[in-house]
Amino acid sequence: MRSHPSSVVVRPSPPPDPRRLPILAAVRTPPQSEPRHLPILAAPRRWQRLRGRLAYQRAMDLPRVAAFTDSYLPTVNGVTYTVETWRDRWVARGGRMDVVYPDGDHDPAANEHPVRSLPFPFYDGLRLGLPGVPDAVERADIVHAHTPFGLGLAGLRLARDRDCPVVASYHTPTSEYAEYVAFTDALERVVEYSAERYERWFLDRADVVVVPSERTAETVRTEVGTTTPVEVVSNGVDTDFFRPVETDAFRERHDLPEGPLVGYTGRHGYEKNLTDIVAAAEQLDVTLVFGGDGPARADLEAAAADADVDAHFLGFLDRAELPAFYSVLDVFAFPSPVETQGIAALEANACGTPVAGVASAALAETIDQGETGYKAPPGDVAAFRDVIARTLGERNRLREACLARRDAVSVEHSVDRIAGLYGQLLD
Repeated sequence: MRSHPSSVVVRPSPPPDPRRLPILAAVRTPPQSEPRHLPILAAPRRWQRLRGRLAYQRAMDLPRVAAFTDSYLPTVNGVTYTVETWRDRWVARGGRMDVVYPDGDHDPAANEHPVRSLPFPFYDGLRLGLPGVPDAVERADIVHAHTPFGLGLAGLRLARDRDCPVVASYHTPTSEYAEYVAFTDALERVVEYSAERYERWFLDRADVVVVPSERTAETVRTEVGTTTPVEVVSNGVDTDFFRPVETDAFRERHDLPEGPLVGYTGRHGYEKNLTDIVAAAEQLDVTLVFGGDGPARADLEAAAADADVDAHFLGFLDRAELPAFYSVLDVFAFPSPVETQGIAALEANACGTPVAGVASAALAETIDQGETGYKAPPGDVAAFRDVIARTLGERNRLREACLARRDAVSVEHSVDRIAGLYGQLLD
């Protein structure tokens, strides 16, 4: 934990005009004369009565957490995986973590609470929850917001009503969606600027911001510019689930040929530069394997059809198939320059598969050069091709290094860190 001097006082930036963002009117806006007190360890006065009421559950029990997220099942992505895995581990430790998420095709299990939602018109498959607070979460001790949008605002409202602390996880920059809603470069820049200001406004109302990597922490502190303390907690990997497995049945089921396999699975978004995989493979004797789906899939398939490559598109894979997918690959290709952690890279490593990626954003940190894979400059297809070839050539040595680090990336360490942060906020 970083220590934050209790004497530091920071004033928030002016909030957005509630008349332009009416949904925000329900959330408390601190008066400009009201200081923001840091650190999180100093236990702000407004929690003193919570301490007496909770007594931290006799200093032994885990606090009751209400998690608010716009990404959840049946959608499979890094946010969904993290929320679900942290919730399962929290429950396994004897705690309770309710999950509030947009309604859809997922049948809710115990302590999962779907709320009304609307489809995001510019991104197929994404839904935004309306800012409702189910009655079942109104006794929460801590609010954990995994989204700054409607359900994140609902979390702020619950925290205001309960007088309890807010943890905000920073998973994806909202500016990343700018290219999906803007039709010109000028409009995209305006959307990015507005998104960044809104992110700062939202994060400034949390008591601590959790990010999955040091690179992302630096972005949140300097580019987003929040005044809230930022703590690094890796999303972690379920190493009991993601492990080397037998792959013959998977290879046969998906009609994959013998020989080197280079692949990617996850969201097919334009910002991930997946066409660089196709371009790099044109001069390599490899078969490409893509799992997942997203708005860029059609263009990715078209690029593969036009190129001189053997590419297999498997579509959405059930989570149970992911260990076999990672294990069957010789190299996991990851050219995305915008990752906040790149959890897929860690999942691949946990299955013994090295990563060929780019030295950008969190992947510059997640991929240990020469140990768990290799990195090229982002957008440099020739260099990326060389990195794939080098990773293929050293895959046996890299595989052993990846397997030796399985415990270090275990989600259990992440939940330990989260439990510690929750405890300090309530202490």
